[in-house]
Amino acid sequence: MNRFLARLALCSFAVSLLAVGGGGARAADEKEERLAHVVFFTLKDHSKESRMKMLDACKTYLRGHDGLISFSAGIIAEDVTEPVSDRDFDVAVHLVFRDKAANAAYQAHPRHKQFVEENKASWAKVRVFDSYLAAP
Repeated sequence: MNRFLARLALCSFAVSLLAVGGGGARAADEKEERLAHVVFFTLKDHSKESRMKMLDACKTYLRGHDGLISFSAGIIAEDVTEPVSDRDFDVAVHLVFRDKAANAAYQAHPRHKQFVEENKASWAKVRVFDSYLAAP
């Protein structure tokens, strides 16, 4: 579990740098914070073909939504074997939304719902981590 938490912290930090660093300064009175939505999919079939199929589905259905600042998705880096690296996933998706409302709209969007319906049978486990990102 400690390895997982360390990896999660590292991933969250990387997403924070990308989202906050790429977006420029925000108004001091802005109330809404950017929301990071990070999802780790463990597939029933761990083959490269299954991973690539899932990755393609993520790119097809999960990017290009209103209020989405950053999208990235990829398969597990099998050659990275640091002691803190969590190996219990196949595909990871990192999304950063303008605010909580943009994330809520994404969750309710027909493309997101279609993604879930078309792919959920292939999932052994899904872990979702949502966090507000700190300004620099």
